[in-house]
Amino acid sequence: QVQLVESGGALVQAGGSLRLSCAASGRTFSTYRMGWFRQAPGKEREFVAAISRSGDNTYYADSVKDRFTISRDNAKNTLYLQMNSLKAEDTAVYYCAADFTYYSSTTSATFRDYGYWGQGTQVTVSS
Repeated sequence: QVQLVESGGALVQAGGSLRLSCAASGRTFSTYRMGWFRQAPGKEREFVAAISRSGDNTYYADSVKDRFTISRDNAKNTLYLQMNSLKAEDTAVYYCAADFTYYSSTTSATFRDYGYWGQGTQVTVSS
């Protein structure tokens, strides 16, 4: 099993930047492909970005492409989400998620593929 703890959420003005972190503990971090999801009030949880076990493959939702960057440091057991040019519609609770896989270069944007979730961190973008 793996335990996930997000941090870095904050109140930021539109156009600003934030970097979220997700610290993992437990089973070897590099055996999990990872993802970021978000959930705004009254809306369903939605996919944001995903990264493969090795970090060589990433995938983004169209709404964040070219503004957000997902990365990981397997030596530090940490997942990151760099968010630039933030918009009011990015306001949500952001969750990191982990999926154990034997395949080093696959990613997933599917909520149900992920068996482990953090508690979430709030990002609020003021316009």
